[in-house]
Amino acid sequence: MSSHRPVRVAVIGAGPAGIYASDILSRADLDVSIDLIERLPAPFGLVRYGVAPDHPRIKQIITALHKVLERGDIRLICNVDYGVDLKLEDVRRHYDAVVFATGAIKDADLPIPGIELDGSYGAADFVSWYDGHPDVPRTWPLTAREVAVIGAGNVALDVARVLAKHAEDLRPTEVPENVYQGLAASPVTDVHVFARRGPAQAKFSSLELRELGHVPDVDVIVYPEDFEFDEGSNAAIRSSNQTKQVVKTLTDWTLKDPEELTASRRLHLHFLHAPAEVLGEDGKVVGLRTERTVLTGDGTVTGTGQFHDWPVQAVYRAVGYFGSPLVDVPFDDQGGVIANREGRVLDVDGAPVPGVYTTGWIKRGPVGLIGHTKSDAKETIEHLVADAGTLPAATEPDPEAVLDFLRARGARPIHWSGWELLDAYERTLGEAEGRERVKVVPREDMIRVALELAEED
Repeated sequence: MSSHRPVRVAVIGAGPAGIYASDILSRADLDVSIDLIERLPAPFGLVRYGVAPDHPRIKQIITALHKVLERGDIRLICNVDYGVDLKLEDVRRHYDAVVFATGAIKDADLPIPGIELDGSYGAADFVSWYDGHPDVPRTWPLTAREVAVIGAGNVALDVARVLAKHAEDLRPTEVPENVYQGLAASPVTDVHVFARRGPAQAKFSSLELRELGHVPDVDVIVYPEDFEFDEGSNAAIRSSNQTKQVVKTLTDWTLKDPEELTASRRLHLHFLHAPAEVLGEDGKVVGLRTERTVLTGDGTVTGTGQFHDWPVQAVYRAVGYFGSPLVDVPFDDQGGVIANREGRVLDVDGAPVPGVYTTGWIKRGPVGLIGHTKSDAKETIEHLVADAGTLPAATEPDPEAVLDFLRARGARPIHWSGWELLDAYERTLGEAEGRERVKVVPREDMIRVALELAEED
């Protein structure tokens, strides 16, 4: 590649993974020009659309990501959909390298009988609804009095908390108006969370769990008979402060006097219950059948053959996210990830595809916290930098050429300045109600604010 121009790199996906990768690359010892391309009209991915609205601390991550993008050395191009507005060959024409950071937004499957019944939902879809994601319907059927949530991670807790909480207590957050109205009309009284393993194997963070105990007019109920610890559990408690805190919080709740439980809504945490079947009548959910499990010594469980039926009218599965395949990119369907070795994308023969990389959940699967995403991006970017001398050169590297191409295709790219307009607009909407922001939800409205208000200025 000729040395008289910067290396042109496209990063696809402007969530934390894509922003960290862009930031690390921008600081590398390499003359680069970076475009960060995002399908939605707004950046920040799951931090904007995957975190419950009553989690202001996690929203602070947005502040850090915001600082990276406002520097101006990374060009943000939102509202451009890879696989629709441009294909891999188009990317290759305009860039010397591409990093896919498209994340994982679909719900993982839970292959049990009845999972397809009316009233059985994926948690990711529900999260997208309550976070005002522009690509999902604006209504959600909240008709169940009793609800089951399957899973033992923070998403399961988020879903359970949002379902159990009184809508009024979400009012000060950035919860969209239609979501507030929907939750306000919900007749729910009991939310049951089911974990296959024991308290020491729960994947909740201790902070999330403690917050659960402070939700107004919601009692958290645990069951002493679910508290079993094997050698694997004790080892986990000894080796991890997080696990120790989680177990302590849960154990303290077993000591509550039943007469103290006077709230109008209850959130039940059940351990050692594996989902076996969603029960239905006339195609609708009427219950969940679980199998009692027992710890086997190393922190894993086995079934006991004892079953319990719980009357519920809705079931939410929060058993993890799963990646979606990308046009022209080698994909591992089993793992739900792009086929790669340390971030270098591999072809069907297992050889690296020159100039094509990946990072984040679409690289390693939907595990780990924000911190992992940083070290993950570092690994990928180190390989890209090492390969810089051998990258296949773009034939049209001019930064304006790709924008001309996209506009000719009918795309309407939104840049950082457009996001700043939308951001300010949402904050102004919030100010009027004494809230930090009110999200603009319909895609067309987001685009109008970001693009057309700019033209009116």
